[in-house]
Amino acid sequence: MKQRSTFVLLALGFGFAFLYLPIALVVAYSFNDSRLVTVWGGFSLRWYGVLFRSGDVLDAALLSLRIAAVSATVASVLGTLAGYALARMGRFRGRLLFTALVSAPLVLPEVITGLSLLLLFVSLQQAVGWPSARGAVTIAIGHITFSTAYVAVIVRSRLANVDTSLEEAAMDLGGRPLRVLFDVTLPLAAPAIVSAWLLAFTLSLDDLVIASFVSGPGATTLPMLIFSKVRLGVTPDVNALAAIAIALVGIGVAVAGWILRRREAPKRLELARRPGR
Repeated sequence: MKQRSTFVLLALGFGFAFLYLPIALVVAYSFNDSRLVTVWGGFSLRWYGVLFRSGDVLDAALLSLRIAAVSATVASVLGTLAGYALARMGRFRGRLLFTALVSAPLVLPEVITGLSLLLLFVSLQQAVGWPSARGAVTIAIGHITFSTAYVAVIVRSRLANVDTSLEEAAMDLGGRPLRVLFDVTLPLAAPAIVSAWLLAFTLSLDDLVIASFVSGPGATTLPMLIFSKVRLGVTPDVNALAAIAIALVGIGVAVAGWILRRREAPKRLELARRPGR
């Protein structure tokens, strides 16, 4: 038994080191004073100053945030409608085709999705003159295309596990279908919708392949900028940018954990007060 527990600890240690040691090294070398990434030249914040004085990095970050917010919001609306249709509308004509179309972006390689969107935008430009140029709008449309599939799957799974008797009771009490949708169904699906929005936001913020196909000269997202910098060699300001992103993600995870703990605290207190515990 002792040997088994030692093996488990070693396996966990190796797994955590494999996952988080590279991240720790990136954060540590972001404070490196040397211009050489792998040579420690002393503690310094100079590369954070270089990063914040770099206008192209800030512009790319703001563009990525705007595109991510818009695409996540639109994808949440469309994905919620698709998930509701699949979970609540029963059998309808074309359901199989609709399910396949909704799920297709989940299994298609991003290269195929990006290439197909590029051909679509080029064809539209030749046929109707829109879009006049590829940029933030075309990137947002591309991100909405594949993010909607993720939202639909999450919302559909949530609604499939919700007891339909609540909605049926609301209809028996005289609620119209639209009123039941907004007063009962959507509040029950709200946690899934929020989670899906956060996932769509993250996917959009992280996307490189599709954005590379559908972007134009005047629209460079943050992943595209980082990739172009890394191709010429990793510079310390890229480490500083990665460290800031890691810090923001860590703060977000900590805040989410704190909110969940605050929500679960009354339940744990109630269980502790029950007789016989």
